[in-house]
Amino acid sequence: MNTVSTPEVSTWGAFLATLRRDLLVAFKRRNDLLNPIMFFLIVVTLFPLGVSPDPAELTRIAAGVVWVSALLASMLSLDNLYRADYEDGSLEQLLLSPQPLFFLVLAKNIAHWLISGLPVVVLSPLLAYMLYLPTEAYWTLVLTLLIGTPVLSLFGSIGVALTVGLGSRGLILAVIVLPLTMPVLIIGAKAVTDVMFGLPVGSHFALLGAMLAVALSIAPLASAAALRISVS
Repeated sequence: MNTVSTPEVSTWGAFLATLRRDLLVAFKRRNDLLNPIMFFLIVVTLFPLGVSPDPAELTRIAAGVVWVSALLASMLSLDNLYRADYEDGSLEQLLLSPQPLFFLVLAKNIAHWLISGLPVVVLSPLLAYMLYLPTEAYWTLVLTLLIGTPVLSLFGSIGVALTVGLGSRGLILAVIVLPLTMPVLIIGAKAVTDVMFGLPVGSHFALLGAMLAVALSIAPLASAAALRISVS
């Protein structure tokens, strides 16, 4: 009986250890931790200056501004997902681990979302207030970001895994990741806009939930396979 349960405990322990390690490394590198958050804040706050300070105009574009900024902030932080591990050789050790690579990659994706995605969700109501988003749309904005930003991290992980061995990967990474993440952006922003007009948004949440389920099932597998190809 003990022999059967040991792999499960070992896998769970490896998952938690990977998650804990990535969080500790991120908090030690404060610049990498703060850059996506500051980028998100700067992009959103510059829109009233570049577009129009008119409250009616800002209300109309508020949902799109927050979502586009969240997507760009997520992409800015994606390069940190595997880069340091690749450079110091720990990524090879990860690939040689006897534990399923699916769970180790998933742990790294969760750590990335906790560092870059969760702060965006927390800050979104404040920025929505600044952009004159109606109060009835606040919860919809927060919930769509809460469901959608993990999808950005999971799908973005595939692009990073494919390009981790390349010296210059900024443009290639954008070409790979943007087509995967655009549907999340469109549906998330559309849900917030529809709430402002009193339209039902249940179908939007269903689509975002389905995307999250697909991303959780497929993205770690695809990232693991891409890492094996890139590092080999």
